[in-house]
Amino acid sequence: MIDRSYIHITAGKGGRGAVAFRREKFVPRGGPSGGDGGRGGSIIVEANEGLNTLNAFRYKRIYKANSGQIGGGSNKTGRNGDDVLVEVPPGTQIFEMLNDQDDTKFLGDLTEHGQQLVVGRGGIGGRGNARFVTSVKREPLLAEDGEAGVELKLRLDLKLIADVGIVGLPNAGKSSLITALSNARPKIADYPFTTLEPNLGVVEHRLKTLVAVDVPGLIEGAHEGLGLGHEFLRHLERTRILVHLIDGSEGEPAKRFKLINGELNQYGTDLSGKRQIIVVNKVDIPEVDFLRDEIEAELREVSGVTGEILFISAAALSGLDVLKDRMFSELSQVPIQKITYDDEDELSDGVRVLRPLDKKPEIIPAIRVENGYVITHPRAIRLANGSDLDNWKTQVQMRERLKIFGVNDALVKLGITSGDKVSLGEWDFEWE
Repeated sequence: MIDRSYIHITAGKGGRGAVAFRREKFVPRGGPSGGDGGRGGSIIVEANEGLNTLNAFRYKRIYKANSGQIGGGSNKTGRNGDDVLVEVPPGTQIFEMLNDQDDTKFLGDLTEHGQQLVVGRGGIGGRGNARFVTSVKREPLLAEDGEAGVELKLRLDLKLIADVGIVGLPNAGKSSLITALSNARPKIADYPFTTLEPNLGVVEHRLKTLVAVDVPGLIEGAHEGLGLGHEFLRHLERTRILVHLIDGSEGEPAKRFKLINGELNQYGTDLSGKRQIIVVNKVDIPEVDFLRDEIEAELREVSGVTGEILFISAAALSGLDVLKDRMFSELSQVPIQKITYDDEDELSDGVRVLRPLDKKPEIIPAIRVENGYVITHPRAIRLANGSDLDNWKTQVQMRERLKIFGVNDALVKLGITSGDKVSLGEWDFEWE
């Protein structure tokens, strides 16, 4: 099972606005009619209950949405780029990668089928020249280029969603138990670390159902990465209760019980605080059946052990109905925790959309470089890239816009003088 993957997403760029004028017969002074560019396609992540692993991302890691189309004449808006849907299993958390050291920013958590999260919004389309007409400027020649779409590297973490987590040391019989309880069919053999990935199973009992997960590889030091447990302990975080399975044939049940609880406690989240059903397995072995009272007495001496200790045999299917009754009884006392989205807006169609930054980044209109000045105002760059600046009339209008954006004042503060070279997008000119 792949339960962590990295993908690169690029939302579509907005389409460029058009520069156009009406030329119909019998329409005097038709005026500008350039339409806006279309919006770029967005990248949307959606939870799909038909998936239970991130294996698909081994083969496809780059997702790119289409750009919006250029605006047209007669005030026609360009076509929007198609959105790209990325499907993940329920229980997937999404993080933005901030650097190569695995520093991340949490974006969202998809826990239910059909939940969506917009992780990369497409760029807005540029405005056509019809949007720049004023009572004074009757013939605008300016149009904006489309805004660039969001480009991010994301980390996807899968934490399986289950009601009950089955934990225990290797060979305790976890895989045999989930096979006996449900429709899961994991590989089972008589050696440690038979189970190399978590197994989900649906348990049906007395017209009720629950989902159980068997987590492999827990040994001493699992929380530090020893064995296989470190990779899979995260799947226990979403479980509501734990079934702590102990191999009755191995001896020292209290020591083995405390070892697993110590690993749960040191993992970093409150796994040890979850309700536990203590179950001793392999009672079909005569020695285990004979020592029932001694095993229970030893476990009772461990601090915090309360409630009935169950004795079962997963291999002989003994005691399973009692265990199922206990599981459903414990679950009824543990409320289901819903994920909240205080930092996000939810649209009427159910799509969760990330809010913009709380504080807009400061706009630096221009900077000084070795051989002149570079205008960095984002709207000025978009306007320059969307306009034909080979036309002197367009250049005049562009210079007027720079004054409105505050670029002129910024250049003066930087010490610009007549004749200095200035770069704006793909346009280079001399300051006058």
